[in-house]
Amino acid sequence: MIGGYLRQGLVEESISMVRRLDLDGERPDGFTFSMILKASTSGANGMLPRNTGGLVHAQILKLDVKADDVLYTALVDSYVKSGKVGYARKVFDLMLEKNVICSTSMISGYMNQGFVEYAEEVFRKTVEKDIVVFNAMIEGYSKSAETAMKAIEVYVDMQRFGFRPNGSSFASVTGACSVLAGFEIGQQVQCQLMKTGFFNGVKMGSALIDMYSKCGRIEDARRVFNYMPVRNVFSWTSMIDGYGKNGEPWEALELFHRMQQCNIEPNYVTFLGALSACGHAGLVSKGREIFDSMERDYSTKPRMEHYACMVDLLGRAGNLQQAWELVKGMPEKPNSDVWAALLSSCNMHGDVEMARIAANKLFEINAIGRPGAYVALSNTLAAAERWDSVSELREMMKLRGVSKDTACSWVGTEVASCAKDVNQHIN
Repeated sequence: MIGGYLRQGLVEESISMVRRLDLDGERPDGFTFSMILKASTSGANGMLPRNTGGLVHAQILKLDVKADDVLYTALVDSYVKSGKVGYARKVFDLMLEKNVICSTSMISGYMNQGFVEYAEEVFRKTVEKDIVVFNAMIEGYSKSAETAMKAIEVYVDMQRFGFRPNGSSFASVTGACSVLAGFEIGQQVQCQLMKTGFFNGVKMGSALIDMYSKCGRIEDARRVFNYMPVRNVFSWTSMIDGYGKNGEPWEALELFHRMQQCNIEPNYVTFLGALSACGHAGLVSKGREIFDSMERDYSTKPRMEHYACMVDLLGRAGNLQQAWELVKGMPEKPNSDVWAALLSSCNMHGDVEMARIAANKLFEINAIGRPGAYVALSNTLAAAERWDSVSELREMMKLRGVSKDTACSWVGTEVASCAKDVNQHIN
């Protein structure tokens, strides 16, 4: 009954049955405990304690319950989903034969917490790999620019082992292409994707739009958007954000207007893209209108990113006093993004005194070490020919051990090399 309720998604009824078992004086066995653990990770909505995994584990040891693969797997999954990956590893190491489900949970848990080397270790030791294990590695690698190339390498290796990509594989590897701005690889992935039934999905369409936008191929992104039979808020948001980041603010705002006409409610990311577009187009009144509508019309409370966008919008237009008033009236303490936006505007318009205020706030927040605020303030002072102040600031940088970052460029030769490898192994 407990298992049946869970399979039907009736978590509350499942938990109620567990309590009845306890009231009837019955002793739970390993299967019962595994069901409780599954309930705790299946949307129990506060019906079970947050540390259910630990409590169940303690009961298993106390009652000397014989643990099998099913119970070990449920324990590992419960610990991983509660963020206690160290405890999950202790249980994982107790298993004589590590199954694919446990290995996948451990890989995902390590990747989510940034322990890439430990995830790689588990992956190497997983004897019988399946597509789910490969997908866990691809997804984990795709989240960072430092490891995104490895995501593509694992994607290729997976097919060498005879596994055909599924929707999760395509979504993750497309995300890696976005991080790398690897257009050639992304295009080859799309060609492969078009031969499958996953191409028309909303998730994949949104991922492709994001990838093409970040590669600077905004027309290709729009073609994918137009081709999609069904669009949701993420599809519209990806396209709006893509236009904004590719220097086409008018198209972004036109699409934002169309989205509202289609009764698709914007989320906080959509508003961020629209406000950014207003900033690039210099549309102060339109930006104010969008910003004010967030909480009034959509019950979306502006976040720090939205305030930073508004400060940037007002500052770019030369409305520094209005930007300053907005910062002072914020319901929360401004973060470094807000102060950096104000400092940049002061630098642009030569307001030395306000630049000092913004820079000092950044010095406090960034604990002295980051050079950006010093350089921006120095440029503002130099533009105003306040050379004594420039000298004082540079002396302060020396005393605090702050140095200006050396300029550099990055050429994606590794990306190009990997594109050839993908081309050879993707049919």
